[in-house]
Amino acid sequence: MPRSPLPPREGISATALRAPGGKATHAKNHLPVPDSIGEWLESEFPEAAPESRRALLTDGDLRDEAGHPVTWDDPVIPGGFYFFHRPVPPEERIPFEVGIVFEDDDLLVVDKPHFLASTPNGRFVRECVVTRLRVDLDQPDLVAIHRLDRITAGLLVLSKRPETRGRYQRLFQDRKVHKTYRALAPAPPADMEFPLVRESRLVKPVGGRQVLEVEGEPNAISRIRLLRTITPPHGDTDAAGPPRRGDTDVEPRDRAGGEDGAPPRRGVAEYELEPVTGKTHQLRVHMNALELPILGDPVYPVDLAPDPYDFTSPLQLLAAEIAFDDPLTGVSRRFESGLELDPASVSSDPGETR
Repeated sequence: MPRSPLPPREGISATALRAPGGKATHAKNHLPVPDSIGEWLESEFPEAAPESRRALLTDGDLRDEAGHPVTWDDPVIPGGFYFFHRPVPPEERIPFEVGIVFEDDDLLVVDKPHFLASTPNGRFVRECVVTRLRVDLDQPDLVAIHRLDRITAGLLVLSKRPETRGRYQRLFQDRKVHKTYRALAPAPPADMEFPLVRESRLVKPVGGRQVLEVEGEPNAISRIRLLRTITPPHGDTDAAGPPRRGDTDVEPRDRAGGEDGAPPRRGVAEYELEPVTGKTHQLRVHMNALELPILGDPVYPVDLAPDPYDFTSPLQLLAAEIAFDDPLTGVSRRFESGLELDPASVSSDPGETR
């Protein structure tokens, strides 16, 4: 797809629309080409009011890929791309701020807070990292070159210049970026050995939010290491306090049963997670499959269909470190999040939290 001739408006990129017909292979190349732009828009947006369709040319500033404005009666370029600004309603602000970790002429590395989307996605167009920073920093060319789930916090890398963007994007496509996450989850059973590798085939059903592990050749690989126990079983308060980055000492875990022969209550532990692949929800699915669901997860093991403006139980998953060899300079780069997981938001019994 050609680059949009329209700059972002209020930080929001123009929408691309491809006309029917043409010689190139695309989803609508077999359809007849309408006689005019107006006829095409009427067939493309049949549910829209007539004034809304005409507003795409005026308020939306509809243009062809060469940047020329078009009129209602202009002929359609078969298979051509057209760009316009669609109306975007106001959004309630997500009350968390983006932290700047690093910046140079080509890259911007930020700490994305929980609950703020990385890129425009469905309900959130204005309230995402890309749109906010394009406006706040007056950098309309900012583009995220990878993604974090909306409810995951931590490092997000953005490209500032289209001229060098492809070199950095290829690093992620070719799996030449080393990413390390940290998570809080239930303490493991006594017979679970670490480090371990989880390999499985992940599939996201159409219309569903949960990603499923299914039979078949693995397409997702995660490395998992136990760092330390934060809250031992039985609610023992003599634990070692909040997790410290790089601290790999593991506190002893009480394996004995509770009073009257009751099963032991599981404590809370901190884990280091390394995704070898980058499938949707991969780390969350793999931890859940190990019966170690990440604390605060509103989708695994049970989809709670939470209100996106409910900020009471943040997912305890943090994109903590990211490292790669810079494709422009060859210099090894490593970035570290300034955010921390929050054991204070976790009950002494993980079963009592979401």
